[in-house]
Amino acid sequence: MATEKLIIIGTGAAGYTAAIYAARANLEPLIIDGLQPGGQLTTTTEVENFPGFPKGITGPELMEQMRQQAEKFGTRFVADVVMSSDLSGRPFKLMMGNGNTLEAETLIIATGATAKYLGLESEQKLIGRGVSACATCDGAFYRNKPIAVIGGGDTAMEEAVYLTRFASKVTLIHRRDAFRASKIMADRVLQHPKIEVRWNSVIDEVLDVAKNDVTGLRLKNVKTGELSTLDIKGLFVAIGHQPNVEAFKGQLDLNPAGYIVTKNTRTSRPGVFAAGDVQDPLYRQAITAAGTGCMAALEAQQYLAELGHGTG
Repeated sequence: MATEKLIIIGTGAAGYTAAIYAARANLEPLIIDGLQPGGQLTTTTEVENFPGFPKGITGPELMEQMRQQAEKFGTRFVADVVMSSDLSGRPFKLMMGNGNTLEAETLIIATGATAKYLGLESEQKLIGRGVSACATCDGAFYRNKPIAVIGGGDTAMEEAVYLTRFASKVTLIHRRDAFRASKIMADRVLQHPKIEVRWNSVIDEVLDVAKNDVTGLRLKNVKTGELSTLDIKGLFVAIGHQPNVEAFKGQLDLNPAGYIVTKNTRTSRPGVFAAGDVQDPLYRQAITAAGTGCMAALEAQQYLAELGHGTG
């Protein structure tokens, strides 16, 4: 099999944007779809904060339009998953789920990060219909409505405080009797008039009385076993994200949380670039992912030029 100039791994906002820029630069990119073509935005109903769509657009529609734009400029797609890789030298080798091995002079890793969920069946079926893992993405849909946040770290504190801008009330659910969060963030939550904390509690079931959207939670007190019901319209799960780096572990520098360390978008391995949520534990927005996808494509183009590869 011929060695590709550039392979992009992942098809969220970062991967598609990288493909658009790379294809327009005649790098003839090959993009690997991964397990969830379109990335996390395919589980989001309405996207109101992506520039250029004043009336909003659904996550799946936005991703499909990005895909069509990448394809228009000559991007090729492979419906497969990278199982493992060898980044020890060029060409880089990617071992695929179908048993094939792909080779590339440059790589852009845009595999994203997966939100950690509780794993309840009732939670999983309501993702995008009242269950979310992104307050900044979906908070505005809950103006003047009661909502809940689950978690005990800084992320949960930040989400809870942010959501008070919209919600009539925020109930923060934590399985222990003290937060893991930093004192300053915990104090901010405990002193906020719109936030109530349910200590020593876990979610037993996410309720949807109308079988359509979240209507409440059944909570269980972990000390007494007592069950109670909480009426809410939205549940925000804030127990962290897991960057999707399994196929590259041991070959790239990662930070303590497991995200790929980058300088701009350059990783610790020359010729390998990373864009989007796989290297961004802070912002995790479609627009910032798209921005780093653009950066990665431009940096890959420069790298190939330095190797003596033309862009034609």
